[in-house]
Amino acid sequence: MIAKIYSATLQGLDALPVTIEINVTSSSVSRFSIVGLPDNAIRESQERVMTALSANDYKVIMKQIVVNLAPADTKKEGSGFDLPMAIGILLSMGDINNDAIDRYMFVGELSLDGTIQPIKGALSIAIKAREMGYEGLLIPAENAREAAVVNKLKVYSVHHLQEVVGFLNGTVELSPTEVNTREEFYAQQSSFDFDFEEVKGQENVKRAFEVAAAGGHNIILVGSPGCGKSMMAKRLPSILPPLSLAESLETTQIHSVAGKISKDTSLISQRPFRAPHHTISDVALVGGGTTFMPGEICLSHNGVLFLDELPEFSKSVLETLRQPLEDRIITISRAKYNITMPCSFMLVASMNPCPCGYHHHPTHGCTCTPAQIQRYMNKISGPLMDRIDIQVEVEAVPFEDMSKAPKGESSAVIRERVIKARMIQEKRFQGHKSIHCNAQMTSSLLHKYAVLDAESTERLRNAMKMFNLSARAYDRILKVARTIADLDGSETIKPMHIGEAIGYRNLDRESWLD
Repeated sequence: MIAKIYSATLQGLDALPVTIEINVTSSSVSRFSIVGLPDNAIRESQERVMTALSANDYKVIMKQIVVNLAPADTKKEGSGFDLPMAIGILLSMGDINNDAIDRYMFVGELSLDGTIQPIKGALSIAIKAREMGYEGLLIPAENAREAAVVNKLKVYSVHHLQEVVGFLNGTVELSPTEVNTREEFYAQQSSFDFDFEEVKGQENVKRAFEVAAAGGHNIILVGSPGCGKSMMAKRLPSILPPLSLAESLETTQIHSVAGKISKDTSLISQRPFRAPHHTISDVALVGGGTTFMPGEICLSHNGVLFLDELPEFSKSVLETLRQPLEDRIITISRAKYNITMPCSFMLVASMNPCPCGYHHHPTHGCTCTPAQIQRYMNKISGPLMDRIDIQVEVEAVPFEDMSKAPKGESSAVIRERVIKARMIQEKRFQGHKSIHCNAQMTSSLLHKYAVLDAESTERLRNAMKMFNLSARAYDRILKVARTIADLDGSETIKPMHIGEAIGYRNLDRESWLD
């Protein structure tokens, strides 16, 4: 008897449905073969499956077992076919009697004793199961809550092979896992580990973060060691607008594919904050590998990518950021696959002003020569710096000021202003696909929505000449000024908005190195 069991495998962010065809016949020699372009993990599944069946008293000796993974011309990866293979073998041998088995999709890895282990990409598989009209999905218990956010699909949490067999034979009752998606999602949106009210002083830097959050602008912080760059960067997610349900689902899907969803998590409700070490490789940052794995830029989607000590990253790693920052998607092409992933993130970077770290420090002398400082700054290419809208110099807060300073403004208060500014931008760009905030404006939109009056134009012209600002600073200043005007509730960009935006281009000034 040929049995057919339905499962799925991952292809990038999406799931590919796979039909597992199994034929079991008596033979003088035991034989187990898998066809249909399986990877090594699937080839090794024959040992796990046969041992798990034997451990649970199913007679599988002296059998010839042929497993076909259809479609046969597509590469299959992962260990999630263990459970459906075992079920298919038992169905073919007559140990399972269920005429409605084709209404279910199965996925899970088997331990040698039949315990079912978690898999990656449960959310993507659940979405595909619902899309294809399956009634239910039988999935490892640790993945159940993650998959249960998909409505109109019964998600059954299973712990052991015998539990699945009993359910299919009608001797064991399983209840679908239920998750109140909206209730859990909204309940966790305002809980943060870090708050800006804990930051004493640094009002200009906090203001820069508010502007960056309001317009979705990339930001770089330059300052001496210990002045609070990393500490403030970690608080940025607490003032960003909350994730929408659609953004949360997309973000959760990426983390699910990477296997980074805990068993108690259903949906990611807070914007991601990723902070890779400067020794990271190109592949770890953008994604890829022999078996595809999302990189840090994809895991930062809808959130923040924080690169501390930016010049310490290798030049090749930093240059890979240029296209994703511009297009907000990354296409990874390898011999075995071609995958496009979303990566719309805010880049937050920090760095010292020079190799010793004390250039422009009020009390600590700098030991670097101008040539050393220039060489250090040149580690960051012009095209990459061109994609960073806000450049802020961070100064150390003196002890006297720190000890006397009252608590700062809370993140919740700042967040309210940011949300109002984002709502203005959503309304402004509602007719423009893929444009949601000022940082994403094209040149044509910039000329339409960032028009300057005569006084503002003159102020910008004078600043360009006085500070010898680079040509690339012009558009950045206009975008940031538009955001500052939105925070101010102003329909037009005023001279004071332009003035503040000019102040966020510190590194473009020729006099900065002096």
